[in-house]
Amino acid sequence: MDEQAPNYHREFLKSPQHAVLGLLTLGLGFMSGMALPLIAGVTCYSLGWIYLPDLPFFRRWVDRRREIVKRTEEMQKVAAFIQRRDALLASFSPVRRDCYTRLAAVCNDIETASADNLLASADPTTDPRLRKLDELMWTYLRLLSIQESLERFLETERSENLPALLKDAEVEAARLNTEVEALKAKGNSDLVDTKQRYLGSRLERLEVLRKRQQRSEQAEANLALVVSEQERLDQQIKLIRADAVATKNAETLTARIDATVSHLDQTNKWLSEMDEFKDIAGDMPSTELRVGYHAADTPLPSAPDASVSVPPIIEAVPFKKSYPTRQRQR
Repeated sequence: MDEQAPNYHREFLKSPQHAVLGLLTLGLGFMSGMALPLIAGVTCYSLGWIYLPDLPFFRRWVDRRREIVKRTEEMQKVAAFIQRRDALLASFSPVRRDCYTRLAAVCNDIETASADNLLASADPTTDPRLRKLDELMWTYLRLLSIQESLERFLETERSENLPALLKDAEVEAARLNTEVEALKAKGNSDLVDTKQRYLGSRLERLEVLRKRQQRSEQAEANLALVVSEQERLDQQIKLIRADAVATKNAETLTARIDATVSHLDQTNKWLSEMDEFKDIAGDMPSTELRVGYHAADTPLPSAPDASVSVPPIIEAVPFKKSYPTRQRQR
């Protein structure tokens, strides 16, 4: 997404350079108490207002300041996403966490094996090729989450023996319908009305059971597809590892990663169409920074130093601080 170019004159109005210019021109002119210095100060201030915002040094300062703010906002997005991803992973059963951890280890092998060629020309914290590994693992995590939800739903439905309930309800509805028809033939209107209302209630129950059965069948079909997509993604990532170890060619490895990610379009489209799972996991943040794929591991770069005020960064992951060792005085 293209960003709008900054208005350097507007930025100059809010900058410390503008304050210094005003102090050195208008301020000194007023302090002198004389007309000539005041006129000179106003003139210098006007010239500075016209020319200073277009000078290269000031434009570099504005661009650097905007870059720091943008970088900080992106780091906050990544930190929030990592917190949400780790919470989702922590909610999994131990079996599924192990599945994710094993595949994350495969991705780590890819980074290690490709360190000499894939990372040679790019920063690993922003390398778009490595960020695609994060996308693959995020899709895999979403599939695991949907699988667990579907299995939990099916386990609940199976515990009630829904097919048997449906069969009994169909038999009961047929029997009640026969009884109602028999009562109508006898002409017992009072009993017919009561029996008819009871039949209507049982028919509504039967319809609910049929809808539950349809949902169960749809869930079983979705579960089979989710498991199949997991297995396909697992094998594709392992194929990338094989290429990283065997070829040692950056172009070949990049092409393999791109081909694997392109196959995710159909999977992500299918996931977005599953309305009941839209709230389980969203998309990755739109940022150039990497989000990683290890739990409680945030490979975030530190923002560059500058004399500007920027929002505080969310501390989503604990980190180690190093302190200088104080030498004991003898």
